[in-house]
Amino acid sequence: MSALKSQSVVEVEARAKLAQEINDSLFSFSELAFQEFETAKYLTGILESVGFAIQRDVAGLPSGWVASWTNGTGGPVIALGSDIDGIPKSNQKPGIPWREPLVAGAPGHGEGHNSGQAVNIVAALAVRDLMKRHKIAGTLVLWPGVAEELVAGKAFMVREGVFEGVDAVLFTHVGNNLETAWGQPMGTGLVSVEYTFNGESAHAAGSPWRGRSALDAVELMNMGWNMRREHLRPEQRSHYVISDGGDQPNVVPSVASVWYFFREQGFTEIQNSFDIGNVISEAAAQMTGTTVTRRIIGTAAPRHFNRPIAEAAYANIKKVGLPKWTADEQAFAKLVQKNAQAPKQDGLAVELKKLEPPLAEPKSGGSDDIGDVSWTVPTITIRYPSNIPDLPGHNWTDAIAMATPIAHKGVVSGAKVVAMTTLDILTDAKLRQSARDYFTNIQTKTQKYVPMIGADDKPAIELNADIMARYKPELSKHYYDPAKYPTYLDQLGIQFPTLEKPMEDRGGK
Repeated sequence: MSALKSQSVVEVEARAKLAQEINDSLFSFSELAFQEFETAKYLTGILESVGFAIQRDVAGLPSGWVASWTNGTGGPVIALGSDIDGIPKSNQKPGIPWREPLVAGAPGHGEGHNSGQAVNIVAALAVRDLMKRHKIAGTLVLWPGVAEELVAGKAFMVREGVFEGVDAVLFTHVGNNLETAWGQPMGTGLVSVEYTFNGESAHAAGSPWRGRSALDAVELMNMGWNMRREHLRPEQRSHYVISDGGDQPNVVPSVASVWYFFREQGFTEIQNSFDIGNVISEAAAQMTGTTVTRRIIGTAAPRHFNRPIAEAAYANIKKVGLPKWTADEQAFAKLVQKNAQAPKQDGLAVELKKLEPPLAEPKSGGSDDIGDVSWTVPTITIRYPSNIPDLPGHNWTDAIAMATPIAHKGVVSGAKVVAMTTLDILTDAKLRQSARDYFTNIQTKTQKYVPMIGADDKPAIELNADIMARYKPELSKHYYDPAKYPTYLDQLGIQFPTLEKPMEDRGGK
C-alpha cells in the first residue's frame, strides 16, 4: 500500500498542469447556482474524453451530472463530489489584493468552489491509472454539488437515488488548511423556503382602501419572526431577503415574497423553526386579508461524518503535509488579510490542524447540503488549503487567491490526499466494514435521515437565470484559454505577487 500511495502522488503531480487549468477555467466562468452550464460542459467534456460514462440532467438539475468509470467486475464504489457554484456580486480579478472586479457587479468565486472539481478529477485520473495497472476492481463516480450556495441540489440527488450502491463518499471543499473531521462538526442544517403572499392591487393614493397589500403581509411576517427570534434556542440562525416587494410605489402590491433560511442543529429543531415560520406567515396573511403559499427551495441536513474514513484520510494528510509556501505567497496573503481587516494577519497556514474528537456541544454556524449525503452513505469532507485564512467568507476577498499559485498548490495537496484515501477504501475491506459499522451502529442507531423535501418538490432551476443572462456576455469575453496562456493570471496580465497599486492608480505620474 505504501508503494501504491507513492505512485498515486507521482500520478497527481504529473497532472498538476491539468489541475491548474480546471481551477482557472471554472474561476473564469463565474457561474451562479443552477446556472453552472459552462462548468458542466467543460468538466463532463474532460471526463468523457478519458472514458468516463456521463449521465446528464441528473435529479431534475440541468447543470447536474454523474460521471462513472469501472475497472473489472464487482469492487467498491467510491463517489467523489465537490461544489461548483459562485457568489453574487463577488467578481474579482485574481491576484489583486484590493477591490478590482473584472466585470463590475457580476458574480464570482467568492468562496472558492472553482477548485474542488480540479482536486477530484486529478485524483480520480491518478487512481484510475493505478487501478488498471494493478488490476484493482471498483468504480469511481464523480459528481458536482449544484447550487450549494442555495443548499438546493444534493437533497434532490439523494431523493433520486444517485448514491444508492455507493460504499463511500469523499467530498472536497476549499479551505485554508489540509484537514478532515468526524462526527457532527460545527454548523447547522436548514430549510430554505420562500413565502409568497397574494392580495389585491389598487391605486395607492386614489383608493388604497380597496387594496390588500401583499407587501404589508411580508413586513408583518418579518416583524413577527424577529419578535419570536428572541425566544428560540441561541443555536438557531435565521435570515431573510424580500425577493419580491411589489412593482412600483403607486400600486398597492398584489404579490410579494420573502425568502427565509431557518437553520438549526438537529432535524427536530429545524422542523420546529419551520413550523413557527409557517404559523407566523399564516397570521400575517390573516392580518392583511391576503393569502400565502410557500415553496421549499432547498434543504440541508445536519452533517455527520464517518470516523473510520476520516481517520484513514487524516493519516494520509499527515503524509502529504501542507504546501511549502514561498515568501512571496506569504507576503501576498498577509496583505490580503490586512486589506480585509482580518482579525489575524499571519498569512497562510504552516501547521496542520489535528483530527480532534467532535465537540460535545458543537457550535452553531453555516450549513452544507453534503449533510443529506452523509446520512445516506458513509461520508467525509476533506478540506484543502487553496484560500487565505480569516477572510469574511462569501465575499470578493475570498476570490482573490482562487486563481493564483496559492490555489494551485492547495488543489494538488488535496488531490494527493483524495487519491490516497480512495486507494485505502478500494483495497481495504476492513476499512469499508468499519465505515459501514460506524454508519449503522453509531451514526444512524437512534437518528435516521429525515428528508425535508417532498415527492412533489422540484429544484428551483429558474433562479439566477436573469442574472447570468445579464452578465454572461461580458464574462465570456474573459474565459480562460489554456491553449494560449499558461495560467489565468498570464491571460489577464497580472503579475504575482502584486503587492502595490501602479503609480497611476495612486494618483501619481
